[in-house]
Amino acid sequence: MKTQLTFLLLFFTLSIFGQEVVEGQLLIQENNETYPLEGVNIYWLNSINGTVSNQKGQFTLARDNSTDQLVLKYLGFKTDTLKVVSGKKIIHFMKEDTGESLDEVELTQRRKAIQKSYFEAQNVMQVNSAELLKAACCNLSESFETNPSIDVSFSDALTGTKQIRMLGLSSPYLLITEENIPSVRGASQIYGLTFTPGTWIESIQITKGAGSVTNGFESIAGQINTELQKPFSDAPLFVNLFTSINGRQEANVHVNTKLSDKWSTGFYLHGNQRSLSTDRNKDGFLDVPLAKQLNLFNRWQYTNAEKGWVSFASFRFLDDQKQTGSITFDPATDKGFTNEWGSQIDTQRFDASLKVGYVFPLITYQSFGFQAAYNSHDQAAYYGLRQYDIKHQSFFGNLLFNSILGNTKNKFKTGINVSWDRYEEMVDGGLYQRTDEVVGAFFEYTYDSLENWNVVAGIRVDKHNNLGTFISPRFHARYTPWERSALRFSFGQGRKAANIFAENQTLFATNRTIRVQSNGGSIYGLRPEKAWNCGLSFRQGYTLFNKQGDITVDYYKTTFQDQVVVDWETARYIQFYNLEGRSFANSFQLEIDYAPFQNTSFRFAYKNYEVKTDYLDGLKQKPLQPEHRFFANGEYNNVNQAGKGWRADLTYHFVGEQRIPSNARDGINFNSNAYGLWNTQFTRVFSPRFEVYLGSENLTNIKQTNPVVGVDQPFGRDFDASVVYAPIFGRMLYAGLRFNLKK
Repeated sequence: MKTQLTFLLLFFTLSIFGQEVVEGQLLIQENNETYPLEGVNIYWLNSINGTVSNQKGQFTLARDNSTDQLVLKYLGFKTDTLKVVSGKKIIHFMKEDTGESLDEVELTQRRKAIQKSYFEAQNVMQVNSAELLKAACCNLSESFETNPSIDVSFSDALTGTKQIRMLGLSSPYLLITEENIPSVRGASQIYGLTFTPGTWIESIQITKGAGSVTNGFESIAGQINTELQKPFSDAPLFVNLFTSINGRQEANVHVNTKLSDKWSTGFYLHGNQRSLSTDRNKDGFLDVPLAKQLNLFNRWQYTNAEKGWVSFASFRFLDDQKQTGSITFDPATDKGFTNEWGSQIDTQRFDASLKVGYVFPLITYQSFGFQAAYNSHDQAAYYGLRQYDIKHQSFFGNLLFNSILGNTKNKFKTGINVSWDRYEEMVDGGLYQRTDEVVGAFFEYTYDSLENWNVVAGIRVDKHNNLGTFISPRFHARYTPWERSALRFSFGQGRKAANIFAENQTLFATNRTIRVQSNGGSIYGLRPEKAWNCGLSFRQGYTLFNKQGDITVDYYKTTFQDQVVVDWETARYIQFYNLEGRSFANSFQLEIDYAPFQNTSFRFAYKNYEVKTDYLDGLKQKPLQPEHRFFANGEYNNVNQAGKGWRADLTYHFVGEQRIPSNARDGINFNSNAYGLWNTQFTRVFSPRFEVYLGSENLTNIKQTNPVVGVDQPFGRDFDASVVYAPIFGRMLYAGLRFNLKK
């Protein structure tokens, strides 16, 4: 441990001896809008010393004393040569090439709502706010309906909460962060995605495979990072109103104020409620829960570009209440009795975070950042006669330093982080408590050869009071064998402490008996989880009938060396025990994107999952995990430069057969039927300030019949509301409006 920390400190010391660099940003202008230009080749005249602009169009490049001429080169645009003046930042607009080379690119194509880079080493998908407008993404859990990399499903027949999976693994195996601070974890693992309103989201970054070491050791299958709206760039006033036929009403209001040239603040209000009781399948239970939520968010932004400082301070309060169960259940008279089966889940949560970044004014390739976050989560819940309360307090701190080694082809990040978590869980009258304390250090090296290939190699060392001291390696590489292509390879190791109750709250929607088969491990008698993930991805751009598209093929394999197995294989019981044997998740995806017309684009994807675990009775495909999925999305957008027109979106999800866990109704070795879902939305844009939208989910009214097992005896041994593989409510129509004051 001391050796690794000494190694990191040595690089801190070496990095201060740098050289002068040039920094800048490259932009393009389309339809009176300004966008950053990624992938521009930047190099000194008659030199091999250069770099490539990132997704924000930004670059830093070590000064070459032999020349002051900087060349900017990008296919389809004019090659520019700039004279560089010391100490001045370059802001340059690239101009289209009007010559014959324009056949290679489509300059009138709209900026894509989902962007995939040809130049990053990691397999990252950037989802901007335009993509979030395609569906009724009232919160983060509903923001992935039009994204082929994320699978969305329901967790049980009672709460109706949407859960996500990637690479065949559920969200606990993903590192979910908010502005690179761990967020949906621990007590918020199941419902936390519903705590971030969709209108608060500026963009989402989805990383397949093992993530960066800078973000912690818990990433196994990938990372989802959410960037929230910034007070400086968000509209001074934004209003979104939403209603649906399942009784949900929602309101979002953003108010942003620029206090000075350096200070801005924003106040964000979200409220939703569902007061309509619905029981379309006539089983006596609510199809969707009665609910109400109040979510308040305030953030402050300080920016001083001249001195290199930027910082954010954020505060959030949430009150979320859900009631579900029998349609005639009354908490005032039925709670704690066997008159009617009902459930209430009440959550109060407080979050505070601070982010500070500094770029050295005279050494602009060097910077440091500091992040700190605290949250308090208090959930009180009962399900019939079962109880599950959880209190979770956590703190996270991260200190990060960036610099170069010799030149901007060789970059590194290093730093230390600490985290503290305190859990107190009441499970059917039994108390479970634990405290997790972690101190970690990391180092990540990046090599970029300008065009053909780049490598990101990282390692971190963590000392955990319950998991011990361990090392987590991560590696990503990208190679471009020919034009408009990217071949990527990655591998890495991740670990996590399984929060068996918080991550599996579905079990409380049953009367199954809980069995924890302790083996002396440090987490409620169980050993921590450890897995390796490796992946290969290839992306190729193409031109068909003078229109652009791309094809992406990837294959990822996650192999568990240790895992807490959640065993539903015996009716009336749910068992937790450590893996004895094999457990793996193999994921294959083929994705095709094509824009045949100026205002129309299509996206298709096929996914195959082999997710198997050795249970007590043998190796089996994970229950409620389809082996085959197909995705298709079509988009039409004719909104003109004046900000008027139509947007339309149509999405199809095909879900293959799923193995049903053992229960009193279906028995064993039972598979569900395959089905397809259609979702659509139409938006009329009247002006850049005002638009209305109308949409439908599940157009063909697909429904799972009898989703609740033992509905006639909800307090009996066989009651089980966890066996959900299809929608319950059926067709859902919704409408809404958006209004904003542009700056």
